[in-house]
Amino acid sequence: MYKSGGSSFKKLLINLPLFSDPRGDLFVAELQKQLPFGVNRIFIVCNVPANEIRGEHAHRECHQLLVCVKGSVHAVVDNGVSKEEFYLDSPAKGLYLPPMTWGGQFNYSQDAVLLVLASHQYSETDYIRNYSHFLDIVRSF
Repeated sequence: MYKSGGSSFKKLLINLPLFSDPRGDLFVAELQKQLPFGVNRIFIVCNVPANEIRGEHAHRECHQLLVCVKGSVHAVVDNGVSKEEFYLDSPAKGLYLPPMTWGGQFNYSQDAVLLVLASHQYSETDYIRNYSHFLDIVRSF
């Protein structure tokens, strides 16, 4: 397990409101309330083979919210100074990844479905895929 080294990573975990009645449960993420960014892209990650790692990159401008809507997944966030691991196993929790946060997801359960809400449409130029380069950029601030 990663230790946070004194950072405020716990602020990245967003509790999503639950509305429950006999018909089932409804979790909500509303712009300007729970989400600190507007959503321009939505994608789902599923059917990840055992021992595979997803993510392993940072974004220059894009914000993301990761919600495991089924099953479970482990996620690591890294701000260039410290790292912390989160266990996502409920649609009631969303993990917020602001820009310039290195993220990786691993240990997907066989039935895991990870929903990702992103502030920007896909642009390869927004990605930082080399960890050493990410650290160089972060240290230049």
